[in-house]
Amino acid sequence: MAQERVEIKMGYPRTATDIAIYVADKRGYFRQEGIDLKLTNFQSAAMMIVPMTTGDIEAMAGSASAGLYNAIARGLDIKLIASKVTTPKGYASQTMIVRKELFDTGKIKSIADLRGQKIANAAPGTASISTINRMLKTAGMTLKDVEIVTIAFPQMMVALRNGAVAAALPAEPFTMQSVRAGVAVPLMRDDAAYPGHEIASFMISGKFLREKRDVAYRFLKAILRGARDHNDALDAKGMFSGAKGDAIIAILNEYTPIKDPDFFKSFALAYCDPDGTINLASLREDLELFRELGLVKGSISVERLVDSSLLERAIKELGPYRKAN
Repeated sequence: MAQERVEIKMGYPRTATDIAIYVADKRGYFRQEGIDLKLTNFQSAAMMIVPMTTGDIEAMAGSASAGLYNAIARGLDIKLIASKVTTPKGYASQTMIVRKELFDTGKIKSIADLRGQKIANAAPGTASISTINRMLKTAGMTLKDVEIVTIAFPQMMVALRNGAVAAALPAEPFTMQSVRAGVAVPLMRDDAAYPGHEIASFMISGKFLREKRDVAYRFLKAILRGARDHNDALDAKGMFSGAKGDAIIAILNEYTPIKDPDFFKSFALAYCDPDGTINLASLREDLELFRELGLVKGSISVERLVDSSLLERAIKELGPYRKAN
């Protein structure tokens, strides 16, 4: 019998760390699993919540936000099925960058100098606010000591350039874009402030999971294959290397706004776990912060969001990741 062919509509932020999706799409892994993937770009995961409730998208890639927890507490059925990107030591996902003029004049040389300053963040109540909180803690500060301004990743460089903010926490490729343009200077990497942070994850509609569980499983398997191809293309320092690296960079150039092949050879991309391992402790820490900030109300737990059953099945079938020669 022919394999059921199903369309999955997926929301994503169009960052470099969506690489597993890009590779799986470009190399036909979704199609091989009987899936027609339709991608829709959103500013942040927080903006994907309503489309998930209406059925405009069935899957999403992004952080477990305060808004998501609140929606689940109200009855929205979404399941986090695998990790997209984390921050083990040596692999930064986001870097606090400061306006170059402020750095060069000595006004802002460290995290401590951000007191009273405006910092751009992509959306309120997301994993990145927990990153900023951890960074501020290294200087004995809290989120009350700065002003957080919501600005989409692509517009952060403009905000830095025109002086609307002093610092920003973008994701790649927007971080390196700002640095290479001479607009900003790196101040602190998130893997230094919050190692192992569950920055973003893959999620799917609970209704879709219940009604089309095997399709959801095939969807996740295709993503893991994409993540593993990406990891196969990296050297020991996490840099793209050789013909495999060039092939992955070509896919990034096609799917992201950055069209320069050399750009992605200039830094180590964030860690996209080839086994999709979910850091539950990190998710719990972020949820607790959302509660402290008054962003999450009522009783909701990380366990109500996470469903690792598909991932466990996929790792059992594919085996733990081993780098290909």
